[in-house]
Amino acid sequence: QVQLVESGGGLVQAGESLRLSCAASGSIFSVNNMGWYRQAPGKQRELVADITTGGSTRYADSVKGRFIISRVNAKNTVYLQMNSLKPEDTAVYLCYARIITVAGRWGDHWGQGTQVTVSS
Repeated sequence: QVQLVESGGGLVQAGESLRLSCAASGSIFSVNNMGWYRQAPGKQRELVADITTGGSTRYADSVKGRFIISRVNAKNTVYLQMNSLKPEDTAVYLCYARIITVAGRWGDHWGQGTQVTVSS
C-alpha cells in the first residue's frame, strides 16, 4: 500500500501565498517524479509543476515565476510554494508520485486533493 497525504490548502486573497505539502508513505522502494496537478470546476486536469529526483523542474506557463516546486528525497515529500496567487489559481490541487513499490511494481499514485481558493 502506498499513500500520498497532502496539506496546506485554504482560502486566501489575491496576491497572497500558500505552501502545499505532499508526503508519500507505505511500501515504497523508490520515488521517481513527483508533482502537482490541479482541476478547476468544469475544466480539465492540468499539470502545474513536477520535479525529478535530480531536481529538474517544469512548470505550466500560467504559474512560471510565481510557483516553486521542491522536494526532500529522504522524506519522499514534495512542496509547492505558491506566490502572488490569482483567482484563476482556484482549484483542487492533487499531488502525484511515480513510485516503485517494494514488490517491484511501478505506477503513478495520487493524493486525495486539497482545495485552494483565491478571492479577488
